[in-house]
Amino acid sequence: MIVLAIDTAGAGCFAAVYDSTTDKALASAGADIGRGHAEQLMAFIDQALADSGKALSDIDRIAVTIGPGSFTGIRVGVAAARGFALALGVPSVGVSILAALAKAAGENHPGRPVLAAIDAKRDELYCQVFEATGAPRTEAQIVELGDARHRFGGFDGVICGSATRHLTDAPLPGVAQTDGADIGTVARLGAVADPSLGKPNPLYLRGPDVRPQAGFAVARA
Repeated sequence: MIVLAIDTAGAGCFAAVYDSTTDKALASAGADIGRGHAEQLMAFIDQALADSGKALSDIDRIAVTIGPGSFTGIRVGVAAARGFALALGVPSVGVSILAALAKAAGENHPGRPVLAAIDAKRDELYCQVFEATGAPRTEAQIVELGDARHRFGGFDGVICGSATRHLTDAPLPGVAQTDGADIGTVARLGAVADPSLGKPNPLYLRGPDVRPQAGFAVARA
C-alpha cells in the first residue's frame, strides 16, 4: 500500500510518501513554517511525490494529522486529505499527534506505558495515556496544568511531547519533546488505521478563540 501522509497540525507543514509493503518512507518534504500551510502544502506534496517516483494515481490511502494543535493548520490538512481521497477514490484516515508522539516514544522505550503531553498554552496541556502495547488507556483531553501535575506527577512510564518539562525533571533520552510528530510515524499509523471508522475529523479539544462580534451585526431590512 502506498500512503500519502500530510501533517499541518502544528508549526510544521510536511508530506511523505510511504510504502507499507517495505515499511519504508520513500520520500518526504516540508519545513517548520509557522503559518501559511494552505499556500505551501501542495508544493510539499508535489515534492514528496516527485522524489518518491510516484504519482497521485499510485496513492492507495491518504493519512492526515487531525490534532490537537493549530485550528487553521488542522482545517487545511483535513480538507486537503478529504479532497484528495474524493478525487482519487481512495480512503482517508486521521492520525492523532498524541498517538504519533506516543508511537515513537514507545518504540524507543518498549514495554512501558506512554503519556503524550503537548503544551496547549494558557496553563493547559493536551494529554493522553497509552498502554505499553500502544493502545489508548485514556481519551485525548485538555487538562489544567496544576491538575496534570497532580495526576501525572508520579507517572511510571515514558513522558513525551512539548509539555514533558512540566511533568518531569528527568526526561528519558531519545524521546521527542515537541508539538509535532515525525511524518514517517504518521504515515505508518495511517497505513494500519481502520478506514471504516469514517473520514478524518479535526481533534480540537478546545473551542475556537474567535467569537462573532454580535454588537456590530447589521440588522436585516
